Amino acid sequence: MTALAGRPGGGEEREAALRLAVRTIGRLVALDTERGATAAVPAVREALRRIPELSADPGALHAYDPDRLAALAELSEVIGWILFDAGRYRHAHRMNARALALAQLCGDRSTGRLVLLNHSMLATHTGRPRAALDAAARVAGPRPLPSRVAALVLIRQAHATALLGGCRRPLELISRARSRFLDGVSARDPHWAWWIDEAELLGHEGWVQARLRRWDRAIPLLHRAATAPGPSYRHLFTAELLSALVAAGAWREAEELIARVAPGAAAIGSVRTTGTLGRTAAALRRDTGAPAPLRDAADFLLESLPA
Repeated sequence: MTALAGRPGGGEEREAALRLAVRTIGRLVALDTERGATAAVPAVREALRRIPELSADPGALHAYDPDRLAALAELSEVIGWILFDAGRYRHAHRMNARALALAQLCGDRSTGRLVLLNHSMLATHTGRPRAALDAAARVAGPRPLPSRVAALVLIRQAHATALLGGCRRPLELISRARSRFLDGVSARDPHWAWWIDEAELLGHEGWVQARLRRWDRAIPLLHRAATAPGPSYRHLFTAELLSALVAAGAWREAEELIARVAPGAAAIGSVRTTGTLGRTAAALRRDTGAPAPLRDAADFLLESLPA
């Protein structure tokens, strides 16, 4: 047990610690939204240095008041997301586990659900679709889920099921996700559901279609998601669009997309996005069946991506 155990501090100290956690959440979310996860990593390091509870055994914090625990759980969730999108998967896994333990400690089911959904996405991305399905299944509770949360569960299940080789089932799941999304926002939807909007849903619909190699369906959906305004991390839909265009042999459209993406590629703050762009460009460069100008464009994109 650490020195933090049983020492939650006096009233002023608790309030100061709570304000620090809330300010840090706001700063990290703003950095991630505007500039991407890699730009937020230095601020994550600073948070870990300034807030020792982020490195303590969650069980040692049982004497902390629920509000402070909830803030620490939310902050840990935000850090876990940033580490995931920055490509630090092992560290993201550990922070997700911490966030979930803290959320359970204070009974914060809302944050706990988001952590499980993030963990499901991490598991799918790292090639563990069954673990992704297990995490998504744990989101359910004794009452029906709010519409936005239910839609996100179905999205996570659709991706994992497609990765497992399903054909009809992923389409059924993503269709149900659309239906739940159209139920609209309710008072029971959590505060973090603000980012589950039409563009987010379109992107995932297109991505699931692309996993099934249904290019005629995937490409228009991904194009709509990629061209909609939104947070920085949605560059991922642009990367998936390029991958779909190349797989479909849409050479001219792929070359045009690279011409738009490459000049700003160095500023993309998502390792998931740059990794997908890099793999697509490297495959194009090796593809002797692709037009020479497209292979040249792929070279330009590879040179433009951050190291």
